[in-house]
Amino acid sequence: MTTPKNVQVSENKLEITQVRGVVGAKQFQKDTLRSLGLKRIGHTVVRTADAVTVGMVNTVPHLIKVEETK
Repeated sequence: MTTPKNVQVSENKLEITQVRGVVGAKQFQKDTLRSLGLKRIGHTVVRTADAVTVGMVNTVPHLIKVEETK
């Protein structure tokens, strides 16, 4: 598992899982999770590690868990 704040742009896929809820989070953080495709705690999505996705992941590192896959 990589730490979310150290995610870099690459050719790899990122497996992103929401591990904390959004109650009490700021609106831009809720919007970022929704843009990533995450809907609830425990929900996982697979995205490419492009610049847009990496920027969103680095915005909400405390709410998600990130694993690199090929």
